[in-house]
Amino acid sequence: MRTRLVIAGGAGFLGQTLASYFQKRGFEIIILTRSPRVVSGSVRDVAWDARTLGGWTKELENATAVLNLTGKTVNCRYHARNRQEILDSRVNSTRIIGEAIGRCVQPPQSWLNASTATIYKHTLGDAWDEDGDIAATTEAKDAFSVEVATAWERVMNEAPTPDTRKVAMRMAMVLGLGENSVFPALRRLAHMGLGGRMGSGQQYVSWIHELDYCRAVEWLITRKDLSGPINLASPNPLPNHEMMRTLRQVCGARFGLPAANWMLEVGAFFLRTETELLIKSRRVIPRRLLESGFQFEFPTIREAFENLCAGERPTLT
Repeated sequence: MRTRLVIAGGAGFLGQTLASYFQKRGFEIIILTRSPRVVSGSVRDVAWDARTLGGWTKELENATAVLNLTGKTVNCRYHARNRQEILDSRVNSTRIIGEAIGRCVQPPQSWLNASTATIYKHTLGDAWDEDGDIAATTEAKDAFSVEVATAWERVMNEAPTPDTRKVAMRMAMVLGLGENSVFPALRRLAHMGLGGRMGSGQQYVSWIHELDYCRAVEWLITRKDLSGPINLASPNPLPNHEMMRTLRQVCGARFGLPAANWMLEVGAFFLRTETELLIKSRRVIPRRLLESGFQFEFPTIREAFENLCAGERPTLT
């Protein structure tokens, strides 16, 4: 019998990248989405509203794994309406998936729910593993994001699904070539001469190449001994100024104008986003992945940038 992977919120960059990766590995892929399309082959879209039970729940029966990636983008201004939608989209989808799993006669073997590396405290010191401090800081302006992340994981942890293994994927920035990935935007900045440090440039950036992201998800599905929070991030986070310098070198950009904090604030206002996404120092390492034996194809940012700048997508072939 074909292994079946159900991806809730699978219409975006991460979901489509995972769907392509697992389809080529013989999985049947079910995408839970508000806007189903006609999809042929081993990928099938199924309608859901991410809030209530419905016909979609039968897809969970005897599934190999359920992945929940549902959530309104955080790339927006954090006014009251957007804050509520960001929180509700994550908490409600997680709650209803937990309820659906609990009603299954043959529940899925594994439930991998998205979370975020932003849950950890802003730090310029030692890197955080899965036991790192969870707290907001004034300088990072991240109180709302930490609140959302902790609520997100709490709902999953409280879901009564005794026969389904649960993993909270604390994801760093995923670098890829797909639509809405951050890498094409960074590359454009470099080519325009705007690829300098952002703010102080001292803030750490945690990241993962799209190939390693897919491989890590596959690893988590197959490793029955892993549960709870898992950091999905490269073992080598680095300061923003080093990341941008490496990007310029790989892209062949001769110079990169820096962006001071006030410039980031102005730019964020006009782009309808928040500076927290750039100024928070996320220094995260994947201790549990490494201890379980997982090996990264792209452990350093230079290797990742060189691969992506060459336009290669080894994950999807």
